[in-house]
Amino acid sequence: MPTLLALVLKFILKAFAFLVAFSLVWVVATRWINPPTTFLMARDHFNGVIVYQDWVGLDEMSRHIPRAVIAAEDANFCSHRGFDIEAIEKAMERNKQGKKLRGGSTISQQTAKNAFLWPGRTMVRKGIEAWFTVLIEFIWGKPRIMEVYLNVAEFGRGVFGVEAASQHYFKKPASKLTRQEAARLAAILPQPIKRDAASPGRYTKRYANRIAGRTRVVANEGLDSCVWG
Repeated sequence: MPTLLALVLKFILKAFAFLVAFSLVWVVATRWINPPTTFLMARDHFNGVIVYQDWVGLDEMSRHIPRAVIAAEDANFCSHRGFDIEAIEKAMERNKQGKKLRGGSTISQQTAKNAFLWPGRTMVRKGIEAWFTVLIEFIWGKPRIMEVYLNVAEFGRGVFGVEAASQHYFKKPASKLTRQEAARLAAILPQPIKRDAASPGRYTKRYANRIAGRTRVVANEGLDSCVWG
């Protein structure tokens, strides 16, 4: 007769196998089916905030916007496989020195978090985020990762995705964004509730100007080549 410990271990193994299978099916499905909502969208909805999102494909966006987020968030997006070890080490060293806390999350990691998970810094959640990051890198590929990222990222209270953000801040479709406008949207991503792309504060304006300059480097050096398939 199985012992209690054996029964518990059997249950844990079955639960783990189920979760692995479920996550695989979920990621494969969203390779072609756009995620209908995210945790942050649901949060705003249940808090009575009107949620704006209008899904657009990469070919319906100005090329300035993927270049801007690569310049601002993840310069090695096209060369890593989901994790930028060098950026993580730099972030850890900076945090160890007591400077302003910074993460080393790539666009792939942020996409995994935004599309599938909830905000948080626990080891369990970070572990699940890493698992989903590996899955989307191998199942989705870079173009789909960028497309999902730019459609689910939070750009303001109730504003999700680059199309809604472009209409909200600049009254134009994402396909018409200029380099400077794209840079301003990228500049508010770290603090989308506090920053305003249309009327940026001094710091946000300076940061956006730096991003706009870096987008030229991204374009000239082909750092966005993986985005276009």
